[in-house]
Amino acid sequence: MQTQTENGPSANGQQKQNQAPVNLPGSAAFQPQYVLRDTAAGLITGAMAIPLSIGIAIMSDYPIKVGLATVAFACLVGWINAWFRPGNFIGAPGIAAGLAPVLALGVATFGWENMAFCIFLTAAMQAVIWKFNWQKYLLIAVPVYLVEGLLAGVGLKILLKFSEFTYEIPAEAVGEEFWNAARVQMVAISTVGLVVFLYLFSKFKDTQPAIPYFVLIIGGVLLAQFVAVPMIFVEDVDLYIKLPLPEADVTLLMLISMVFFCAMLAIVDVIEQVMSNAAIEKIDPLNRKTNSNNSLLAIWIANMGSSFFHGMTNLDGLAKSTTNKLAGAITKFSVLIIGCVVCFFTFNTQYLDFLPKFALAAIMMFTGYKMIAGLAHVTHYGPYALMLAIITGGLVYQVGIFEGLLIAMALHGAIHFMVYTKHDKMPGRAVVKRYFDNLKNDSSNLQ
Repeated sequence: MQTQTENGPSANGQQKQNQAPVNLPGSAAFQPQYVLRDTAAGLITGAMAIPLSIGIAIMSDYPIKVGLATVAFACLVGWINAWFRPGNFIGAPGIAAGLAPVLALGVATFGWENMAFCIFLTAAMQAVIWKFNWQKYLLIAVPVYLVEGLLAGVGLKILLKFSEFTYEIPAEAVGEEFWNAARVQMVAISTVGLVVFLYLFSKFKDTQPAIPYFVLIIGGVLLAQFVAVPMIFVEDVDLYIKLPLPEADVTLLMLISMVFFCAMLAIVDVIEQVMSNAAIEKIDPLNRKTNSNNSLLAIWIANMGSSFFHGMTNLDGLAKSTTNKLAGAITKFSVLIIGCVVCFFTFNTQYLDFLPKFALAAIMMFTGYKMIAGLAHVTHYGPYALMLAIITGGLVYQVGIFEGLLIAMALHGAIHFMVYTKHDKMPGRAVVKRYFDNLKNDSSNLQ
């Protein structure tokens, strides 16, 4: 097996140093000597992936069962892809928290019945990006710090959305008074659960980050046997294969809107994957180099395939990938095990009804917080980048993801235009030429 190397930008803008890359002999998808380690890692990461996938599906306004099916299918595609064109070696595919509000926006704007076509169109655009290896341009055309700002705005949405679960009480306990005994009790339970989760995460994040998830979920399930708390309800929707075509009532204007929406979804998905690859490369136990373009191959195939059963978008999430590594994964066989675990719960959703909402709230609020905390990475780029990232996050939260991203990009372009014309006394045409020349040169350096 040959592993193609690529020096892509890392999450903090620096390259991995002081360690020589290692090309592991044998397959990136399976090696007999690591089968027990990969199986154990897959079981642990798969169990952790369940509540995360449930929360992201809820945030996306997608049926939970569809979200789980998407994860299982993406894991299968990722494992098969690793036999032929490995991207990263321990990345765990799944539906992305950063794209959840984007998908919810699509559902609200175009209707659930048209989302399969949107995902198919998104995958087709990603296939073009993969074919011509355009991912190397995206982190230059759309700066990393702008994407971090977008994710921070999304993280705030997630945090506030799931904070509502911390004081939700069963319907029979609702009375005329809002702060009744049942609600106070629920807030106390949620607070203790969140504190315990955060404490355990701080203690085990560098050794066994799945422990706080297991403790919170198992503790929540046991508590629910003695105290009445709201539980997750998973609708047992039918999964069926259907061509991802737009509905007959789609107008030309709506179709144009879909194209722009899918372009944004495709670009954000690709950039998140490239950023995740850079981080996954840093934690690889054997210091193997990633190939982001090969990862994009697995992403667009999984996205296109999932559109045929009304599925969602996917990418290799850093939280699950970190857990996968710390649990002992060496090859992508662990990803196949993750898919098997998720597949079991996809077709046995009755077991998910034991998950309390307050436990899910703690996990998703922490996920939102981590996305906001990603702004700390932006400080490496200087005060301008940090300011633009914060503005982007505020715009995304206040006016919407699509509109906020466009406004932030226009603001970024206008500032650069004014800086060049004022300080370098360059005409507008020369500014545009310099921008594309720099883009070309920087992209050449990434090859």
